[in-house]
Amino acid sequence: MIAPSEIAIRLAAAALLGAVVGLERERLEWAAGLRTHMLVCVGSALVMLVSMYGFAEVQNDAHISFDPSRVAAQVISGIGFLGAGTILFLRQEVIRGLTTAASLWTIAAVGLAVGGGMYVAAIATTLAALVILALVKPLEQRFFKRGGSRQITVLIDEGAPLLAQVEAVIGRTGANIVQLRLVRGGGHDALHFAFERHVPKATLLQVMAELRAIEGVQEIRV
Repeated sequence: MIAPSEIAIRLAAAALLGAVVGLERERLEWAAGLRTHMLVCVGSALVMLVSMYGFAEVQNDAHISFDPSRVAAQVISGIGFLGAGTILFLRQEVIRGLTTAASLWTIAAVGLAVGGGMYVAAIATTLAALVILALVKPLEQRFFKRGGSRQITVLIDEGAPLLAQVEAVIGRTGANIVQLRLVRGGGHDALHFAFERHVPKATLLQVMAELRAIEGVQEIRV
């Protein structure tokens, strides 16, 4: 039977490793942050401890046959419901939260490793996860510019009913609008348009040229 002090050490180590990854998610203000990752990691470690040592009293009974690893295995499949809760479908082809769901799944595996006493594997995985979450993202954004948007702000005369005209101009060019905001005040109204990133630059220049010709348009900002 494992010593109580070793149980406490493993649970504490799981909480610490979960906090390391959770802090990175908390920094970005995701729903699954510090506490969620700590709880998942500690819970997974406890499940592994129960799986390994919780049935010690009956494990050697000649009339009982079971596989204690099956208890721990349920963590990997069971974490799915929690990960699904972090995924947001904002609109078609735009999904947020997949990385956080993956970090929860990974931290659950870290908890299982700590519970099983595999400290080196758990620490190495935590460090790898931290590098992937914090350091790889800037590289991904630089070299793989998926998603995102091109934005144009059109300043028009305050109260001028020009929204329909502006949208008609954009519609003729075929540029797809992913977001539209209208901000009033300051002596003018501001129309903020966000287009899909793959919209050609030439199309945006055409949009701007046609918008300038509309009476009541004060300024166009990119």
